[in-house]
Amino acid sequence: MYAVIRAGGKQYRVAPGDVIRVEKTPASHGKVDFTDVLAVSAEEGQIGRPKGDGARVTGRVVEEGRGDKVLVFHFKRKKQYKKLAGHRQPFTAVKITEIVFDGHTFKSSESEAETAPKPRKKAKAAPEEHVAEHKHAVEHHAAHAKATHAGGKAKASAHKKSAGKSSKRKK
Repeated sequence: MYAVIRAGGKQYRVAPGDVIRVEKTPASHGKVDFTDVLAVSAEEGQIGRPKGDGARVTGRVVEEGRGDKVLVFHFKRKKQYKKLAGHRQPFTAVKITEIVFDGHTFKSSESEAETAPKPRKKAKAAPEEHVAEHKHAVEHHAAHAKATHAGGKAKASAHKKSAGKSSKRKK
């Protein structure tokens, strides 16, 4: 059993239990109703076009957020014109819970308790940890620079001295 719905200017093929990412959609009490149902498939090989208000797809909001950054770069050659902007499209992740069509209701087999929203991943590190990591990186960089560049300065000064002596000999 699946349905084809229109949401946010796009079409989605959904079945009970699917999770889809649609453009940011207002939700009432965490539930979303999609009334713009384009087609419904009740059995294998049979697709029906719903008439009137007979079909409805209901979902539950799982997550709201913003997608990956998309870089928008405007460029006009020979005019020294360059403009760079970033954009993150907001989205709503919806888990399809039921499809109602022609008096029949098709629900997902999973229970609501199993599909409760999961807590966010590990939070950012505490500021003390960042400071400690930064100090370690600075010390490591300073030690590395001292070891690699100390020999280079001594050679450069020796080279200048020898260059000065050779110029005296030519006279």
